[in-house]
Amino acid sequence: MNWQQLLSHKRLGKEDAHKALSERRTEFQRDYDRLIFSPAFRRMQNKTQVFPLPGSIFVHNRLTHSLEVASVGRSLGSDVAEELIARHPELASTSLPAIGSIVSAACLAHDMGNPPFGHSGEKAIRSFFAEGRGQRFRDYTTPDGQRLSNEQWADLINFDGNANTLRLLTHQFNGRRKGGFVMTYATLASIVKYPYSSLVGAKKSKFGFFESERATYLQLAAELGIPRLDAPDGSERYARHPLVYLVEAADDICYEIMDIEDAHKLRILSGEETKQLFLAFFDEVEQQQLMESYASDTDVDDQIVYLRSCVINALERACVEIFVDHEAEILAGTFEGTLIGHLPSRLHAAYKGCECVAVQRIYQSKSVTDIDLSGYHIIYTLLELLTEAVEHPEKAYSRLLLQQVSSHYEVDSPVFFERMMAVLDYISGMTDVYALDLYRKINGHSLPMV
Repeated sequence: MNWQQLLSHKRLGKEDAHKALSERRTEFQRDYDRLIFSPAFRRMQNKTQVFPLPGSIFVHNRLTHSLEVASVGRSLGSDVAEELIARHPELASTSLPAIGSIVSAACLAHDMGNPPFGHSGEKAIRSFFAEGRGQRFRDYTTPDGQRLSNEQWADLINFDGNANTLRLLTHQFNGRRKGGFVMTYATLASIVKYPYSSLVGAKKSKFGFFESERATYLQLAAELGIPRLDAPDGSERYARHPLVYLVEAADDICYEIMDIEDAHKLRILSGEETKQLFLAFFDEVEQQQLMESYASDTDVDDQIVYLRSCVINALERACVEIFVDHEAEILAGTFEGTLIGHLPSRLHAAYKGCECVAVQRIYQSKSVTDIDLSGYHIIYTLLELLTEAVEHPEKAYSRLLLQQVSSHYEVDSPVFFERMMAVLDYISGMTDVYALDLYRKINGHSLPMV
């Protein structure tokens, strides 16, 4: 792969269009702005990240998380661009200086395809088709003879928010112009963490594109020069776009470190525990300097905020160095693992320490598992009723239920798989509150106020 081809600012769906002469923003800055002003992005303010949506204590939701990831991603991209230009001065006149803008836009979008109720929303959708009443669709045949292919069934039982983000940004929904958000090729490819289909990624329930967007991804790969990899099993796998590593690192840094800070706010972790977790990222001399820096500040919350910022800065610097040192492998598509996975020993051990605490103390906490239970039941119920409605749209109750769905979604498509995907589009686009309200209405637990 080469940087000049990888950083294409051509737009999906408007390949032949030219930027207006009065437009001062770069194409990648325009990507960022389109996302910021989109309804899909705003809806993330009411989607769970890890902890339940805030009461008296504010913790991260999908939107605040995405903004922070975009901030860290911009720093990663800008610093990498500076280092690469120092090594390759001939690239200074290319789009390489814009890497920070591309990565920040991709970071902003990386969670837009996630359903409500955090990661339990993804699990609930997968479980409904793999273990729940949705299993019946595996061998289902419509009256006109349509059946789900192996690829389509794999998309349903392995539903993944990453693949759904690419669909959200590129799919031509009803009333939307070709190319979806009409994003640049470089930004779109930087979002695809797992550049293969659901059949290939089934073991990990992670993949980069649904069967409906397969042709779109192949178009991106061809334009950007992303090679297909030689897989031992002959499966269709592609190299990652190099900037995916920076988007992934920004996400890894933010969710791990910010979850620890949120856990302290909610008193799941004590102030001393939290400080020790953060201080572990530094050697003894650095620890002493940090403790002296915040010694005059008696507010523990402020001390933790200071330490958290220092940890993020240390991880960001380390990831930049790793990326630049492994540039040749990354461009060749042979780099293995993540940037976080290649951290120096002390940083890696400290990061793993936070990860262990998160798994044992945070993700299994009652407030988080309560959301899992509620989210599962709500999404199961909505899926059961809506899939039956698109299966039998002629029924009176089905017609009533489908009237709730925006005309934006293709629930009346003549293609059965498209109707099923439309149900997932509708549900994954819901906020936590909207899903709960619809669930209550359907079950007669609330009535609209006249």
